[in-house]
Amino acid sequence: MSLRPVLIAALLAAAGVSSHVIAQDAPATNAPQAKRTILDKHEQSGVPGTEIVLGAAEIPASGAVGWHMHNGDESGYVLKGNLVLKTRGKPDQVLKAGDHFFNPRGAVHSLAAAPGSDGGTALSTWIIDKGKPLADPVK
Repeated sequence: MSLRPVLIAALLAAAGVSSHVIAQDAPATNAPQAKRTILDKHEQSGVPGTEIVLGAAEIPASGAVGWHMHNGDESGYVLKGNLVLKTRGKPDQVLKAGDHFFNPRGAVHSLAAAPGSDGGTALSTWIIDKGKPLADPVK
């Protein structure tokens, strides 16, 4: 069985229950804003001081999540559309629905709609330090 339909169903169900949206730092341009929705959050069992956060980023055409970093690791999966992961010090990574990505603790990165695309949606799981913000903006 493919994992993709299960992830899409979980995302849609969780979004229907409604979660809070956290603010994003503004991209460098006047591009449309991305929306990050937190779907679930739990303390990580057996690892004191950490928590697991599940969330989605909806990025409209010409939109982007501004440059930021996390206080932990991020593992992501593109649910739909075409996106570009920009990581400082690395070549851009072009992503399409079904692709996955990883951002290690402290990696400065941005996620943007691929040029000429309608944007897309990514589902991510973060394992972060408890009590710290999910994302810290970086210039």
